[in-house]
Amino acid sequence: MPHPALEPFAHGYLDRPGGARLYWETSGNPEGRPALYLHGGPGGGLGKGGYRRRFDPAVHLIVGLDQRGCGRSTPWACDDLSSLEMQTMEHLLADLEALREHLRIDRWLLHGVSWGSTLALAYALAHPQRVSEIVNLAVTSGGRWEIDWITDGIAPVFPEAFEQLRQPLKPTERTIEGYARLLTDPDPDVRVEAGDRWDAWEATHISLGPLPAPPPLHDDARQRLNFATLVTHYWSRDCFLPGDDSVLSRAPQLVGIPGVLVHGRRDISGPALTAWRLHRAWPGSRLEIVEEEGHGGQRGAEICQEAIDAFARA
Repeated sequence: MPHPALEPFAHGYLDRPGGARLYWETSGNPEGRPALYLHGGPGGGLGKGGYRRRFDPAVHLIVGLDQRGCGRSTPWACDDLSSLEMQTMEHLLADLEALREHLRIDRWLLHGVSWGSTLALAYALAHPQRVSEIVNLAVTSGGRWEIDWITDGIAPVFPEAFEQLRQPLKPTERTIEGYARLLTDPDPDVRVEAGDRWDAWEATHISLGPLPAPPPLHDDARQRLNFATLVTHYWSRDCFLPGDDSVLSRAPQLVGIPGVLVHGRRDISGPALTAWRLHRAWPGSRLEIVEEEGHGGQRGAEICQEAIDAFARA
């Protein structure tokens, strides 16, 4: 069972260079073991706070952050396209370090979901001395092959939806680069239409779990636009990671950091191959494949909670 629902005991905004204001919140035990939740997307945001229930509130100081450009952080990417100039992996990692220093945390457990798992891995590679453990769900690494897979690669599975996705693009244009172009078009109507098409595609390819949901993925039109703007910005630039296989090729450097990787067998959005390759290259990691789930799910979340609880007892 998830831990009890709880509300933050503190929250605030962290001012960053370039005008970004980052929303953060803390809950649980103020003197507990620090744990940072990294949401998906890019651009997913913390949502309604259900992530807190994966941590024992008596044991953990639970930290949540709306990554720059989304959630309660400002400005939103879709509202200020010029802010995309300061949307890179380097900026995101610097934001996490600034938050850690602001909260006077020495080391923390990282719990990343989907895109958040890529961010967790990149942070651990950049600041290994600041990471106690990693628990990732729906594992991604930001590699180019993953990005091409989640767009053009799975087209044979969803040919009808893919035809709609490709409709506004040039025939020879790489899908992800085409949508990054459309979502920064000077015409707001072009951007809105592209955001809606992208949202429909995302809703389609994550639907192959035990509890599929029809599109849209995001009910709010502005959220659809913002999410699509951030996703295509990062994915079209290989998540600003050096090399096509950056995180996976550097995984041996994670030695000494215990990790648990939880992935759904039916996750067609991100095949289990990434989690398997990461586990094989990361000494001290453990891989848990959830046979009946797709891109995340209840059992996967439970396994993450169990792993987080076990690390706290170690």
